[in-house]
Amino acid sequence: MEHPIFFIDSLLESFGFHHPADFTHVTHMWLVMLLLILSALLFARGVQLLPKKGQNFFEVVVDGLESFMVEISGPEGRFFFPFIATVFLFILVSNLLGLVPGFFSPTANLNTTLALALCTFVYTHIIGIRFHGIKYIKHFTGSVWWLTPLMLPIEIIGHFARIMSLSVRLFGNIFGKEMVLGILFGLAGLYLAPLPILFLGILVSFIQALVFMLLSIMYFVGAMEHAH
Repeated sequence: MEHPIFFIDSLLESFGFHHPADFTHVTHMWLVMLLLILSALLFARGVQLLPKKGQNFFEVVVDGLESFMVEISGPEGRFFFPFIATVFLFILVSNLLGLVPGFFSPTANLNTTLALALCTFVYTHIIGIRFHGIKYIKHFTGSVWWLTPLMLPIEIIGHFARIMSLSVRLFGNIFGKEMVLGILFGLAGLYLAPLPILFLGILVSFIQALVFMLLSIMYFVGAMEHAH
């Protein structure tokens, strides 16, 4: 199958920057980060006491995400809201980017989703240590010492399985969306046949960002709770 042509790759090649095909997800990841940073700068510069339409929209989005998170984690979980909001927006924009002809979803590459899953994995244990200190080890050993040889390997495997669960689920769904849309546009793009799948792709993009965020919150809450 012929490799698709992406605008960013063509632009970089016109400046003499040649890179392998598997570097495409990195260039599009940079694009997503640039879009989010510029949007944040423009939004922050335009903040007013009496908000306008654009500010109202972003305030509703941020407040909705925070309220959703606080209902699950409680008020003590507000400190990790910046991480949760950033991950959600990054994944959502990355997922939606692939719906634009000539662009690619960074989350359709396992390297991107694995990096996101590792961030959540590491931050989960940072939260656990922050709340419990050295006693966080009880989350792995259990409250009964003689069950430690059984509980410790099970808990370690379970925690590392979260990385696979987060990364493969997101990658599989977005990669499948990209493949279906690519095939349909190639076969019947002139007849608007892919439009229903395009709307379904928007729904899948939002749901997968929400699922990743929800699972991350649940892992964080589990690290905050006392071991049983």
